[in-house]
Amino acid sequence: MQVESIGNVVQQPTQTANNAISQDEFVKLFLAQLNYQDPLEPLNNREFLAQLAQFSALEQSRQINDNLVGLLAVNASNQGVALLGKNVEVEVSAGQKFNGVIEAVHYNGTSPEFTVKAANGSFVDKVSLSQIRIITK
Repeated sequence: MQVESIGNVVQQPTQTANNAISQDEFVKLFLAQLNYQDPLEPLNNREFLAQLAQFSALEQSRQINDNLVGLLAVNASNQGVALLGKNVEVEVSAGQKFNGVIEAVHYNGTSPEFTVKAANGSFVDKVSLSQIRIITK
């Protein structure tokens, strides 16, 4: 039975201050836009409400994304812990395989890595989830 990694967490690029705007900054900008609008041709209230709705939706999308990234990290952790003590076949390179038991799980920030004890007693570190196939007896 092949185990597929469904818990890989892709690190999001950190936003710089130049391209990120906080909710407080948006409100300040919004109020400045209201203060300096042309009194003879004021902007339509619908446009302002649309801007507020867009910013609110964007903020909610960002929060959902942060929550999903956290959920994927937890899922990867659970997936790694569930494999402890399992008999597995590890593919080291194309066609090169060995059998062993998963002895430890480590987290490198993006996905779990395993330490596998081979049948000859040696340990192999940094085995990824995609290299592992559970042996069913």
